[in-house]
Parts: sequence; C-alpha cells; structure tokens
Amino acid sequence: MKYSTLMFDLDGTLLDFNAYEQIALENLFSEYKVPFTNEIRNTYDMINKNLWLHYEKGDLALDQVLNSRFSETLKLYDHLIDGRDWENKYREYLAGGYRLIDGALETCEKLSTTHKMIIVTNGIRKTQIKRLKMSGLYAFFSEIFDSQSIGFQKPNRRFFEHVIDKTDDNELDKLLIIGDSLNTDVLGGINMGIDTCWFNPSNKSLSESNSIKSTYTISYLSELQEICSI
Repeated sequence: MKYSTLMFDLDGTLLDFNAYEQIALENLFSEYKVPFTNEIRNTYDMINKNLWLHYEKGDLALDQVLNSRFSETLKLYDHLIDGRDWENKYREYLAGGYRLIDGALETCEKLSTTHKMIIVTNGIRKTQIKRLKMSGLYAFFSEIFDSQSIGFQKPNRRFFEHVIDKTDDNELDKLLIIGDSLNTDVLGGINMGIDTCWFNPSNKSLSESNSIKSTYTISYLSELQEICSI
C-alpha cells in the first residue's frame, strides 16, 4: 500500500460539527435567557469565522478566539456578557453530544485494520476526546494531536512537524491527510509535502484562481478505502 499512516481531521470530516453546533448554541442561549434569532446566529457565524481565520494565521491566541466570540457577538445587540463564562458553558453543551458523518464509523473501522490512524485537529483537546469516545471512533486512532496542546495550528508547518516528529512513520510519501478544509487540512499538507484528500460532501466548486489543489477529492468517506488500498 502507498500510505501507511492516515491523518484525519475531525470536525466536518468524521463528526458533523455543524449539526450539533446548532443544538449546543440553542441550549446555551436558552440557559442564559437570550433569544437566539437567525440574525444573531448569522452574526455569530461571521465573527466566529473571522476570529478562527486570524487564529489559523497566528494573529490571535486560541483563548482570545474562544473567550471573545460570544461577547463580541452579543455586544452588537446591547448584551454585555462574560465571554469566558459563556464559552465554558458552550463547551459543556458541545461535548455532550455528537453526530457522525455518514460512513465515518464503518470507514475508520476498516482502515484501522491496515493503517495507522491519527487525529489532527484545531479543536479543543478535552472536547474532542470526549466526542471521539462517545461516537465510538476513539478506539481506531493511536494518537490525537490538537493545536491547543502543540501551540501551533493547521495549516502552520510547525503543527505538522510536531505531528510527524511524534509518529513512528516519518516518510512523507507514506502519509495522507484527510480533511474538509482546503485552507487548513489541504494547504497544511501541501506545505509539508504530504499527499492530501479533500473531503467535499457538498461538491463545492473551485474557482480558477484557487491555487490549493488536493491530491484526491472525495464526496463520500467510503471512497477512501479504494485510495488507501493502492
């Protein structure tokens, strides 16, 4: 087989983060008795996305992202809140459930018999481990690497250098990273000289100006089995 180690992103690749995020947000706003309207949700999404982009570029610390996203959102609606307190409660709700991407459990179970499998995530370690265990995926992965513990985040080269240094398999041509984000997973792999697999379940089209080109593109996780059997 061409690849011996598979590096999986988690949110949006194996776990349907968007589906459970909505539930966690609804519970959070309900607890604090703040109406959770579509307008507030859209504002939160915009602010949250912008903060994460700055984090991925190395412009913001992770704590700055997490502890300000709710306060910055609600400040626009004349609600002054404790952003850290809201974030801690949100983490509790988010860690309390999960939704698997279709085919995730079956694909990981089969590939784990022939490949070393690791998680590479920009998410919060404690939350990610809990969700992996709840989903039944935890047993298939030998290691979990997260940006919070490493101190650098995807697509930063130093994130991947740390991962490779800590794994037994450091031959780059034996590694494959699988993820749903072109800007973090695929770009990070390209910058490191690792083959990439873009998980694109909604079949997003790429503009001609987009220079991020993945080695493989799949719409279903089950397609990985053919790629990894080569």
